[in-house]
Amino acid sequence: MKALVLAGGSGTRLRPITHTSAKQLVPVANKPVLFYGLEAIAAAGIREIGIVVGDTQAEIEAAVGDGSSFGLQVTYLRQHAPLGLAHAVLIARDYLGDDDFVMYLGDNFIVGGIRDIVDRFVRERPSAQIMLTQVGDPRQFGVAELDAAGRVVGLEEKPARPKSDLALVGVYLFTSAIHEAVAELKPSWRGELEITDAIQWLIQEGHGVESTVVSGYWKDTGNVTDMLEVNRLVLESLDGRVGGRVDGASELIGRVVVEPGAVVERSRIVGPVIIGAGARVLDSYLGPFTSIAADCVISSSEIEYSIVLPRASISGVSRIEASLIGHDVEVTPAPTTPRAHRLVLGDHSKVQISS
Repeated sequence: MKALVLAGGSGTRLRPITHTSAKQLVPVANKPVLFYGLEAIAAAGIREIGIVVGDTQAEIEAAVGDGSSFGLQVTYLRQHAPLGLAHAVLIARDYLGDDDFVMYLGDNFIVGGIRDIVDRFVRERPSAQIMLTQVGDPRQFGVAELDAAGRVVGLEEKPARPKSDLALVGVYLFTSAIHEAVAELKPSWRGELEITDAIQWLIQEGHGVESTVVSGYWKDTGNVTDMLEVNRLVLESLDGRVGGRVDGASELIGRVVVEPGAVVERSRIVGPVIIGAGARVLDSYLGPFTSIAADCVISSSEIEYSIVLPRASISGVSRIEASLIGHDVEVTPAPTTPRAHRLVLGDHSKVQISS
């Protein structure tokens, strides 16, 4: 079995961060969200992986390399435009050959990995196996309709009138039968080749399509709110450790990770929190569910429930909450004083904030 990982999207819902960074490389607990998917694929026993890339190909390749650090053999497949999930299967046809494969959306996050669903697929070998989860607003997703026996009888992409609240999770397993289905597709009203239409074709042609309702946790990290929620979830599972320097005037409460080379002075850190290598936290308060990436400087400031990307500098700010702050951002005080700030800042921004 091979894996096909989709990492070619433009990440419009995470702008301005994704104007200069691949959305799949935005970090969760200081590790790119894409890496969690690659680790899950490797843990399921899959070794050959094709990564579909677009305009951010160079950045993805620089981060992942040849895949050896994950125990994988990576081949990069260029998609010149994001024309749908089924289009990614189409351009990967030669790479996939007649092998079974798992298709994994690179910005999705699934707790518990995919080993169980891969093992089930290998045992039963339906033409397609999908993962489903209940969602509040299924109009934003591909939606599955099940019959009374729980069999998949229909799929629809972002329907105006959903027939269920069961959305497709961004992990699919296929035999080579999917290639015949993709070859029959025409672009949808969105101008894309929809994987839901391909699976619907399999159903209509009498192929076996099985589903599993996800009992664990799944998130599409395509927006800031979901990214912060996934960061919270991952930080919850951290074990505290101190590899850097924490002075005697500082207080660490709960699960706090201080990476080697990081410095904490005269500060109060309430976990779960991770402070990246080379970062400096001085005269500050870091509250729960905060990730400070490598080489950041946090000085005389308060931050909680936020993600701060590498080399950002925050100085003299009374309170930052529920924020995603990009690479090389500088945040400093301004004259007036709101009680809290919520920020989504692009890379290399410079912002003055009241304190």
